[in-house]
Order: sequence, then C-alpha cells, then structure tokens
Amino acid sequence: MKIVMYSAVVLTLLILSGCGGDSRSISSATNSVDDKLRAKIDGFGLSGDPSKNRDIPAITDAKAQLGMKLFYTKALSLDFDAACVSCHHPLLGGGDKLSFPIGAEAMDPNLLGPGRLHKNTGNSLFDGGPTVPRNAPTTFNAALFDVGMFWDNRVESKTGEPGANGGSADDILMPGTSDSERTESLVGNLPATQALFPITSAEEMRSFGHAELQNGDAVRHYLADRLSGANGNTDLSDAARAAWLEAFREGLNAPDANASTLITIENIASAIGEYERSQLFIDNPWKSYVEGNTDAISEEAKKGALLFYSGYDEGGANCVQCHSGDFFSDGALYVMAVPQIGRGKNHDGSTEDYGRANITLKSEDNYKFRNMSLLNISETGPWGHSGAFTSLRSIVKHMLNPDESVHNYNPYTELKQRGIEVQCNDVEVNTAHALEQLHINRQKGISPHQNVDFSDEQVDQLVAFLETLSDPCVQSADCLRQWIPDPRSPNFELLQQLNATFQ
Repeated sequence: MKIVMYSAVVLTLLILSGCGGDSRSISSATNSVDDKLRAKIDGFGLSGDPSKNRDIPAITDAKAQLGMKLFYTKALSLDFDAACVSCHHPLLGGGDKLSFPIGAEAMDPNLLGPGRLHKNTGNSLFDGGPTVPRNAPTTFNAALFDVGMFWDNRVESKTGEPGANGGSADDILMPGTSDSERTESLVGNLPATQALFPITSAEEMRSFGHAELQNGDAVRHYLADRLSGANGNTDLSDAARAAWLEAFREGLNAPDANASTLITIENIASAIGEYERSQLFIDNPWKSYVEGNTDAISEEAKKGALLFYSGYDEGGANCVQCHSGDFFSDGALYVMAVPQIGRGKNHDGSTEDYGRANITLKSEDNYKFRNMSLLNISETGPWGHSGAFTSLRSIVKHMLNPDESVHNYNPYTELKQRGIEVQCNDVEVNTAHALEQLHINRQKGISPHQNVDFSDEQVDQLVAFLETLSDPCVQSADCLRQWIPDPRSPNFELLQQLNATFQ
C-alpha cells in the first residue's frame, strides 16, 4: 500500500514536473522570438516613430483648416461634381475603397466608396466602368514622403532628403505640359505639389468639357479666379466669394489682404498640402512594441515580423529590403507584376500601364511603380497600382510569389467594384508583359525580389504583423471626425463642401 501511494506521488510529481517543463519551454521559445525580433529592430535601427525630426502641422492649425475646406469643396471641379475628398476620404482609409476611383461625372457626387458609379454621358472614356486608370493612394501620412508621390513618382524630390518631405519648390520636379516634361514645382513640399494635379485631370476633377481651357495652368488659374472673383469670374455668388475670402484670411493669417493677393493657385495647393500633411497616423501596436511594450502585439504577429525582417537566406520574406525604416518604404519604384487591370495609362494608346516609363520614356522603366508604405495597410485597400487585390492576404501572397499569383489570378472573383468587369479583357496579356519584365530585372540583378514558398500559417503570420501597423485612430469614426468638416459649421454650404454619404 505504501509502495502504491509512493508511486502515485512520484507519478504526480513527474506529471507536474513535465507540465512545468513545458511551460518553461514555451516561455523560453516566446522569449527567443522576442530576443530575435529585438535584434532585428536594433539591427535595422528602428525607433517606431517615422515622424522624428519632421515639422508636421496639426489639424487644428489655421492653414490646415483652410486646406480642409479646399479639400472638401466641389468648387475646385469645373462642373461642381467632385472634390479631392471624392477619392480620398478619411473614413475610407484616406482613399475610396474602390479598385479605381470615379471622380468627375459620378451619378451621385455625394456618394463615396462602394456604390459610386459613373454617369452614362457618352464621352469617349465611358464604357460602364470607372474612368480613372489607377487606384487612389491613401493621403494618410503624406508628411512622411521624401522621394515622390503618385504611383509613378511623377512628382518627385531631386534630393530625397530624409525628413524634408521633398523640400522647397526648387527641390521638386513635376510634370509640365506632359508627364514626361519635367519642370520645377510651383509650391514647396511633395503633398502641396501633388495637389496641383487632380484638379486638372478630366477623369478626376476637371471633367471632360471646357475645351477653352487648353492646359493645366489655364484650369488652375480659372479655379483660383472662381474662388476670388478675379478676371470677371462670376461662377460663385457674392456671398460665396466673400466666404472664401474670409476663409483664406483666417487660414493664412492675413486679416486685411484682398482676394487677388490671397486666393492664388499656389496658396490653394499649399493649404491642401497642409491638410494632407496633418493626417499623421503612426501610433500603432508595432510602434508600441518597438518602444518596449513586449505585449503590444500577438505571438503570431511577432513571428510574422521575423519573417518580414529576415532575409531569404534565413528563411524569411525579405520584405524589409524595400519596405524599410519606420515608414516601411524606401520610396523607390519596382516591377512587381501586379495584375494590369483597367483602361491603362500609357503613351501609345494601348490598355497597358507602363508606370514610370510614361515619365522617362525608357523601356527599362516599364511597369515600375512606387513602393507603398505599409503604415495603416490593413485599412487602405484595395491594393496595388491597379487595385487588383481586394484582400490584404491576396496582395501578401502576390508579393511573396508573383509568378504563382499571376497564374492563379481571376479578376472576376477578386474584384468587387461594379462595372469594372468591362475593363478586364486585356488583363492576361498585359500582366504577362509585366511579369516578363520582372523576370528580366531579376536576371540582370536589377530587382532584389525572389519568390518564396510560404505555408498558409506563415502567410497568416505576415498578415497578422501587417495588421499591427494600423493606428487605431484610422479605425475610429470618432477619432477621424476632426479631419471632416461639420455640416453645421458656418458657411458650409457657401463653400460648396461635399457632404459625403456611404452605402
């Protein structure tokens, strides 16, 4: 009896010891993941805060408030039917949740996001689908771009100086009479320079009429005259022009200046740029983890981070090669063979989108597109220059293995936007061209990318890590409310503010 009891006690102790051993083993493994990840963080010199040493406005600043009014006004579209916010709403991830935007000539100008449709106007670009040829990038964290803006970096800094947001007007190149003609910017910093262009795009804000305005500068100056009343422009009522003068006087701290002095295209673009630059959303769980909070992200996300920061020779995805630093982008352009959906953007009348080659006219730049920042990536889809992927997991799988992704890609099941099906006829052949260019770039050593074969579990881990890069504010309507004009505010109607609705 004593022997039996003794044996039972020993067995119990062994079981408890075994449980304790497993617990210590799990704890040790957990610590090992954290230790390895901390070594990566230190090795890549990460701080978690990409806004360090930058001059970034607050949304409460007077100029950012003026920029918000301009960002939301339909008075900057020639037909009063679109605004910057039509394709870049804070509640839609700083974009529009569509693969391709519908800017001018929407059936309902105030309906944004899924459900927004183009009028059947009979113009040459109407085919039942969207008219803008590329996905609308998010405006979030615009103050953190140093190299270029737009998918092809056609607005670009000459120096790319870290922290300068492109620099002054003399430091920035932008398109002149064509994308390939380069001229110096009219305004300082990249976001302000970028703001000069949607208002001149027929598909985005200009609309397809008004042949008398023969170039972009003519459109820009006409719109400035509209707000100020200069050169006899009477598009707006006296009350509306007075409201704009008041807004510019407040925003630019010039209480006694006149309309012709204040309401210029340079001041319009600069103020819009300040509004975009105020959209700083970087306080995410990953930042907290980098700053020392080990419990800020899940174990699955930590494993995904290790895959992200580990090289191919370590069994990792080597994402950090291009998505580097605390901004998660080097700002450079790469061929990644994202499926070529849509009507195309090109210089030869095809349905191809040649990317950077439209600027340089060099074949080696065919299908190169800007490397996107991954901050808030879970909230800024659809993904890719063509919005070809409508789930974060699908774009991750594409980046891991473009060959396999292209082989399996089906636009009719992946895409969600109504009317886009009519623009999928050339997807297979055009995407094959882009994939061939990727293969050529690999062979020449131009592209650092290699295919990797990850398990579903590893893909899930990468996705879990990427989800930690989103600031909770961009997931909260209450938090984002300060970047949205209040319809009850004075002069809301006089300033032609777009009052967005969503399906």
